[in-house]
Amino acid sequence: MSLYIIIFILLALVPFAGLYKIFEKAGYKGYEALLPIKNYIIWLKIIDKPKWWLAFLLIPFINWIALLLMRAELANRFGKTSFAQHLVAWLFPFIYLPYLGFDPKLKLVEYTDKSKFSRGAVREWADAIVFAVIAATIIRTFLIEAFTIPSSSMERTLLNGDYLFVSKLSYGPRIPMTPLSIPFVHSSFMGKKSYIESAQLPYYRLPGFGKVQRNDVVVFNFPEGDTVAMFNTNASYYGLCRQNAMFKHITYDQSREELWRGTEILYRPVDKEDNYIKRCVAIAGDTLKIVDRKLMINGKDAFLSNTAQYNYDLKLDGAINPKRLEELNLNEQAQVFKEGYQMAFPLTKDHLEKLKLFTNITSISPQQFGAGEFLPQIGGMPDDVFPHTSKFPWNRDNYGPLVIPKAGATVKLTVDSLPIYERLISLYEHNKLEVKNGKIFINGQQTDSYTFKQDYYWMMGDNRHNSLDSRYWGFVPDDHIVGKGVFIWMSLDPFTSGVKKFRWDRAFTFIGTESLSRSFFIPFLLLIGVFFGYSYYRGSREMKKGQPRP
Repeated sequence: MSLYIIIFILLALVPFAGLYKIFEKAGYKGYEALLPIKNYIIWLKIIDKPKWWLAFLLIPFINWIALLLMRAELANRFGKTSFAQHLVAWLFPFIYLPYLGFDPKLKLVEYTDKSKFSRGAVREWADAIVFAVIAATIIRTFLIEAFTIPSSSMERTLLNGDYLFVSKLSYGPRIPMTPLSIPFVHSSFMGKKSYIESAQLPYYRLPGFGKVQRNDVVVFNFPEGDTVAMFNTNASYYGLCRQNAMFKHITYDQSREELWRGTEILYRPVDKEDNYIKRCVAIAGDTLKIVDRKLMINGKDAFLSNTAQYNYDLKLDGAINPKRLEELNLNEQAQVFKEGYQMAFPLTKDHLEKLKLFTNITSISPQQFGAGEFLPQIGGMPDDVFPHTSKFPWNRDNYGPLVIPKAGATVKLTVDSLPIYERLISLYEHNKLEVKNGKIFINGQQTDSYTFKQDYYWMMGDNRHNSLDSRYWGFVPDDHIVGKGVFIWMSLDPFTSGVKKFRWDRAFTFIGTESLSRSFFIPFLLLIGVFFGYSYYRGSREMKKGQPRP
């Protein structure tokens, strides 16, 4: 936290030293710069803005945007109207405000001096674009961010092509861990890294409206996304190593060395790992178990969304009219044909009941792996479930029991149980983990237990048989949580075109049973107010050019 104390002093306290001298230059008492509320009232007087701007200054996060405008106006009052001057005032107030206050050569300029405020069309556009970039960066970092659903892992809760807003305020926004990066770009730009990896800040989360709860639809950074292979950045690097070892009958280390020789391998910081969206089915401290596909949490049947689906095999005594399937939204993209009159579908409970009414369907049976089966390979593809060892003969339909780690909880460690926890201990919680002669060493000390430093979660897709989720790569650490999926604002079917491409029934709908919550609508309404205020600011500046200051 010492680094954040230094940053807080730079960003919050040092600018007020500059305001102290600026107030004196404006004819006010310097110490008034240190008085809460009054200092902002005087600042607004100096830049000739109405007192109701205080409303923006009292709203968390929104006040950052208002302060951008106020810094630019303060620079104008000292005749610093260039684009570069405004940019420095926006980005480095802890340098710029003391510069304005302590430089004895700088004096306040009256609004009657029109030449100080003349700006061309290029400058107007540059100001607007830079302000929009900074404001939008603040909004998407601390309030809400737009995401697109690229896969079917959450069908039918979320569909491929859904565009949704994710609330950062629900669980508290993270301070950017990799602050020096290209705006609006996640991890790469034109085939190159979009960020400076050496500029890293420690993890810190600002207060939010609550913590992750069971059944929340959550966006998070993919835990195994810290390392990626350039030829397939969407796949798990660790999964590629395991698959290659399995298919070629070589060791994991040999597979890894082979992969390193054949492609470029990249490391990514936590906040630059790919964004995934799943349903949180278990929180820290829960005991999870899957029995014959049925998910159980703490010994009780877990919540199952009406839109959740499993795979089923269908046998028929004749072909089904494709139009009847289309009426149920079971189209060619959702089905897999088998030999003869057999089909396989991912079905919701509602679809299952409707298909049972089809007279030419002779049987419907669930696709299900048996209990106790360790299935290293199914149909040529691995069922590579976490923790990826035959010591735990689990599969996607019969899994656990498994306790979700909780901050402050202590777990017993053995060489056999270590595969469950080794990634948490070494990578997520930054310890040196070694096994020597059957003994476990953490940071050089032999031990048979470990106490966790943060909470963890278990994420699963609602499309239970077609989702790469925690069953395959394990726990999601608290510092990987991005936000809560709240609102679908548009939905486009990627498999159709024309008018049918727009899924009108999904636009402007809330995800699941999400109500009109403060986690979305409060920041949304506040943003409207901010942009109204900015419009007022732009118009009032033009009106006041040439007018004497009252």
